[in-house]
Amino acid sequence: MTVGTIFSFLVIIIGNQNNAEESKTQQEKYSKYLAASNDYQSKVTAQTTELSDKYYEKMKVYSTYPAAFDKASVSSLSTKDLVVGTGDEINSSSSYSSFYIGWNPDGKIFDQSIDTATNTLKAPIASGNLIIGWNEGVIGMKIGGVREVTIPSDKAYGQTGQGDLIPANTPLKFIIMIIPTPEKLTAPNYADYIK
Repeated sequence: MTVGTIFSFLVIIIGNQNNAEESKTQQEKYSKYLAASNDYQSKVTAQTTELSDKYYEKMKVYSTYPAAFDKASVSSLSTKDLVVGTGDEINSSSSYSSFYIGWNPDGKIFDQSIDTATNTLKAPIASGNLIIGWNEGVIGMKIGGVREVTIPSDKAYGQTGQGDLIPANTPLKFIIMIIPTPEKLTAPNYADYIK
């Protein structure tokens, strides 16, 4: 019986040592993940600050553009170039980034790149999952350009709307500034650190 008791204690001690080693290993992996996450966030912040410093004053000029407009008069997509860019021309498969101001027929801004609390620009948005009217409205722009795009409701959020400021069947207006796509920063994946 004494031998059995001693053996049981040895199993518990060895098990505890293994658990402690496994816990230490997991903690080290998690620490590496946290360091990579902090590094990624620092890079995102630095990139956003750099872009804001470069484009804020240019974008701020357009902050007075949002005004009420007659929603019944918007039946098709229309564009007005405010600045013609000098870079590559945007087509349906182009990759680009942009700053913007969006407003509804009441002249209320529903979203924008300008952070009014800090007088800076938020991170730019990338081409991709945007409303149809946006995707069509930037075709033919050149990098560095600024365009006012008026979008009918069927090419915006249609019958579903989007929040309180974009009810169903609401046309929208945007000021869109196209900029070169900044370096892509990839967030660390936790699963890569726990293997």
